[in-house]
Amino acid sequence: MGFFKSINLSPARFLAGGFILMIAAGTFLLSLPFATVTGEISLINALFTATSAVCVTGLVVVDTGTFFTVFGQLVIMFLILGGALGFMTSATLIFVILGKNITLKDRLIIKEALNTDSIQGLVHLIITIAKMAAIAILLGSLFLGFRFFPQLGWKKGLLFSIFHSISAFGNAGFDLFGNFEGLTVYAGDFLVSGTILALFIFGGLGFTVILDIFQRKKPARYSLHSKMVLLFTAFLLISGTLFILFLEFGNPATLGEGEVGSKIFRAFFTAATPRTAGFNVLPTEALKPATLFFLLILMFIGASPASTGGGVKTTTVALMVGTVRALIKGSDEVVFREKRIPSTLILKALTIIFVSLFLIFFMVLAMTIVENKPFLELTFEVFSAFGTVGLSTGITPDLTTTGKTLLIITMYAGRIGPLTMLYALTRKLKPKGVRYPEERILIG
Repeated sequence: MGFFKSINLSPARFLAGGFILMIAAGTFLLSLPFATVTGEISLINALFTATSAVCVTGLVVVDTGTFFTVFGQLVIMFLILGGALGFMTSATLIFVILGKNITLKDRLIIKEALNTDSIQGLVHLIITIAKMAAIAILLGSLFLGFRFFPQLGWKKGLLFSIFHSISAFGNAGFDLFGNFEGLTVYAGDFLVSGTILALFIFGGLGFTVILDIFQRKKPARYSLHSKMVLLFTAFLLISGTLFILFLEFGNPATLGEGEVGSKIFRAFFTAATPRTAGFNVLPTEALKPATLFFLLILMFIGASPASTGGGVKTTTVALMVGTVRALIKGSDEVVFREKRIPSTLILKALTIIFVSLFLIFFMVLAMTIVENKPFLELTFEVFSAFGTVGLSTGITPDLTTTGKTLLIITMYAGRIGPLTMLYALTRKLKPKGVRYPEERILIG
C-alpha cells in the first residue's frame, strides 16, 4: 500500500503541495514563543524564514544567529535539510525506514522530483543520495569542528559545525555568525571558508553526477550529462574567478587588501557562491555595480539538475549555447561529445529560460512599484530569490510586507522549478491526434 495511493494529484501538484506543507510546518514552529529570543515574530517574517530555509535560499529578514533560540536554529537546520534533499526524497526515506511499500505512483512522483528518465532503481537511488549527503555533512562537520570546538566550546561548537555543514551542502547560505556579517568574519580562515566552499560545490553538482563519479571512476566513462555538468561548471568557476579578480582587484572594500593568494581564493569563492550557495566572504553591498550585474548572470544559471541548488541549471544554459552554436554553423542538430541532443530537450530548455525570465521580469517590475529602493538592489534581490542563492545587498530586512511576499513566491517558484510550477497550475491537454499543416513565418 503506497503512501500516496489515495491522493489523486499529478506528480507536479503533489511536489508543489509537499513544499507548501513543509513551509507551513516551519512557519508554525518558528512562530512558537520559545523559537525566538524575544518570544515573538511576525507571521510574514516567520513565513519568509521558513520559505527561505525550505527553498534553501538563505535570504533573511532577521539575524539567524541572534534572533532565534537554539530551538529556532534547529528548526531552520532541519528545514534546510528537508528542502535540500527534497520533499519526496525525505518522505521516501521516512517510509522506507517504516517498512512501507513504494508503489508505481510513488515512483512516478519520485521520478519527477529527481528529474530522471526512468523509474527503475529509484528507491535505491534515494537511499544512496541519503548516504552521500550524510557522509558529506559528517565530514564537513568534522572539519568545521576543528575550528569551532576550541573557539566556542563543545555544545555551541557542535551546533555551529553541524548547522553550517548542512547549510553549505544544501546550498542554503544560512549562518549563525550574527549581525548579518555572514562568512566575512572567516574570510581569511581557509579551514572554515574552504570547507564550506567544498561542501556547496559538491552539493551543487547534482546527486546523479556525484554517483556517476564514484561508480565509473574514469572521466571517459562518465555519462554525457556528467561531462556537460563538470565541463560547464569548471568553465563558470574559472571565468568567474578571473572576471571578479579583474573588477574587484583594486577595490579597497573587497579585494584591495591582502595577499595575492588570499585575493584569488576570495575571488574564486565569490564566483562559486552565486550559483545558489549564498555564503559570502566579501561584503556584497561593497561590490562594484559591474560585479553585481555579473553575479546576476551566475545566479540565474544556478547549480546543476538533481542538486541542492536552484537557478535554470547549468545543463539548460549549456544546451542553449550549443543550440546557438549549431544554428550559426548551419546545422539542424545539437551535438555534444559526438552525441545528438533530442529536440524535445531543446524545447524544454528554451521553455525553462523563457518562463524564468518572464517570472523574474514580472517580479522586478512589481518590486519597483511597491519598494522605494535602488533598481539594481531590487533586481539583485529578485535574482537571488529565484536562484535560491541568498546573497543580498542588505535591503531584505527593510522590505515591506508586500515586497517580502513577492520574494516568498519567487523563492518557492525557484526551488520547485518554473516548469513544475506551470504543470501544477495548469491542466495537461490530451493529444488530439491531429497534425496541422506547416507554414513558415519570418523571425529575427
